[in-house]
Amino acid sequence: METKDLSEEAHKYGYIEGNQVWLKPFMHFPARQVGEVKEVPEESLQYFAHRFENFRQKVNTLLEKIETSENKGSFLMKVLHLKEQIEKYDAIGDFESLHHRLSAAEADIKEAIAKNRDKNLATKITLIQQAETLKESIDWPETTEKLKELRQTWIKTGPVDKSLTDELEERFKTAVEEFFTRKKAFFQDKKDMLTRTIDKYRALIQQSESLKNSEEWEETSKKLKDLQNQWKEIGGTLPRKLSNDLWNSFRAANNHFFERLKKHINSQKTESKEKYLEENLEKKRSLVAQANALLDEPVQQAVTQAKELQAAWKKVGPVRQEESDAVWESFLVACDKIFELSSLEHYMRKRPLPEGKDTANDQLHARINALRDFMKHDKQELEVLETNLGRLNPNPGNEAFRSMLEGKIKNFNRKLKTKQELIELLRKKYGVESNKTA
Repeated sequence: METKDLSEEAHKYGYIEGNQVWLKPFMHFPARQVGEVKEVPEESLQYFAHRFENFRQKVNTLLEKIETSENKGSFLMKVLHLKEQIEKYDAIGDFESLHHRLSAAEADIKEAIAKNRDKNLATKITLIQQAETLKESIDWPETTEKLKELRQTWIKTGPVDKSLTDELEERFKTAVEEFFTRKKAFFQDKKDMLTRTIDKYRALIQQSESLKNSEEWEETSKKLKDLQNQWKEIGGTLPRKLSNDLWNSFRAANNHFFERLKKHINSQKTESKEKYLEENLEKKRSLVAQANALLDEPVQQAVTQAKELQAAWKKVGPVRQEESDAVWESFLVACDKIFELSSLEHYMRKRPLPEGKDTANDQLHARINALRDFMKHDKQELEVLETNLGRLNPNPGNEAFRSMLEGKIKNFNRKLKTKQELIELLRKKYGVESNKTA
């Protein structure tokens, strides 16, 4: 604005009184002092008129921003602030027109705010309804995300009428908090349940640990099997790693005991088997001794008893492999002596000695000669068998025949040995009797 125009504006809305610069009254505002004359009154008036132009420019700038803004409500406080400054701003000018313009802007803003508040009210009511619909949900992850989105939308939604603000805030907050309270309680229950489940498993682990070195084998086996059944009945869903760790601890304690039990059973079996084999050996040695003692019995009675001993032998269980052949051989030899002696006596009864030649010595020599004849025949048979064995080709097809020949050769050797021992026994027996006779 040019100096002339500025001066006219200054005189139109202000005046000098004494040494003071005054703003004329306008609207309902009385005249008021805005400053003092420094040197030249006219220049002082123009100075304060110039200040008004600056103030008006601030108003113009604000009103232009309001016109182009979508959020007019954000300018309300600035408009009110400028209206308040009109009452005390030290300047000279058409404050009335500025007041009208700002008042009009204020009315427009308030109208826009009212419309926005109605819109905000509708939005917040919708958000409340959505939150109240979701508050009973048990779809925890999805509902949590939805309520977080509603909360963000609520925050971004502008204000509503102050008389409704607290009520709406409380309704929305209550709906949201109800869901999250239920969610917290649910997961706390889940956590507590998980803790109880873990505690149950750990209690079983502790019990199995306390039993794993027990030597009460039967009772502890029952207890551990009962613990295993309890483990199965606990159920519950645990994180995989935790579940595996607990199970491995429980299984390790059980395995420790049952491995010890297995070793104990095997040890008992071994001891029992050794005892069983030893008892069988003693029984067979007793049968050998009984068979040897039959040589002092009458022949026919001895034969009957020998057959009984053979039947008894079959009922006795096995003995250790390293002792089996020896004790069996001893029993065979003892029984063979009885049967060979029976055969000898049978032979002698069919060939009685002549009268006068049946002394004890005659009887001894006759029996020894008979046994030697038997041995001669056995040796002939043995030579045939050994010759046949020597001629047998060494191929797999002949193995069965070879085993048969070897068995017969063994039997003939035993017969020869038995007859030789009988000869010695007869010499001893008849020699003693002959001496007594003499």
